Amino acid sequence: MTLTRRTLLARLAASGGGLALAATAGPVLAQAAWPAKPIRLIVPFPPGGGTDILSRLVATKLTEVSHWTVVPDNRGGAGGTIGIAEAARAQPTGYDIVMGQKDNMVVAPWLYKNLSYDPVKDLTAVAHVAYTPVVIVTRAESKFKTLKDVVDAARAQPDAVTFGSPGNGTTIHLAGEIFKSAANIKIRHVPYKGSNAAMMDVLAGNVDLMVSSLPSAIAQLKSGKLRPLAVTSGKRSSSMPDIPTVAELGYGKDFDVSTW
Repeated sequence: MTLTRRTLLARLAASGGGLALAATAGPVLAQAAWPAKPIRLIVPFPPGGGTDILSRLVATKLTEVSHWTVVPDNRGGAGGTIGIAEAARAQPTGYDIVMGQKDNMVVAPWLYKNLSYDPVKDLTAVAHVAYTPVVIVTRAESKFKTLKDVVDAARAQPDAVTFGSPGNGTTIHLAGEIFKSAANIKIRHVPYKGSNAAMMDVLAGNVDLMVSSLPSAIAQLKSGKLRPLAVTSGKRSSSMPDIPTVAELGYGKDFDVSTW
């Protein structure tokens, strides 16, 4: 859907103010001109990752079409739940919105017993922004040339191969776990506080693989610093169509994991 100023204003007004998610609004009271100050777009992951990149693009577009000031504010940690919780606690004035993901809106309630927010009751969905492919990568100098190389090494020496992710409980982490199950191998998960930290370690050779959103990895893939092994979605990515899917390579005919 084309994001027009009319659509944007209607959605923000109807929700009490959000792009992806906003605190659930109470009674609407008459106000002076709104907004009277910048709108904060909470980014529930650290700078440099796919969510951060996407959020900054969206903030720029929102500012352009609405003529309001939309400012990204990174509040990372705990698989994105810290930033989502902050948005859920915010007053429903429309000045605090958040970029939610499958990780913290769908997966987190099943993983964390004492989650401090209820995604259904405490937040209002305003607009779907994007589906994001997930990719398994290694550094260009790695001994792993193909996904089969990874599987063979893991079967020969269980738990010796490592893979990094943006954090425990993220969809990207779970994509790695599902791949382990589909391939019947044991590789060791190394969680990080966001994609950028994981990316630095895979490039340095401190972890063997990284499971990443494609936006987080695409610059390093195009520069040749990373080698793609497979995407976890059911179909190849239109932005990098030469990367095979996990299912194509024979590891689960119905393998299909992406995030939003």
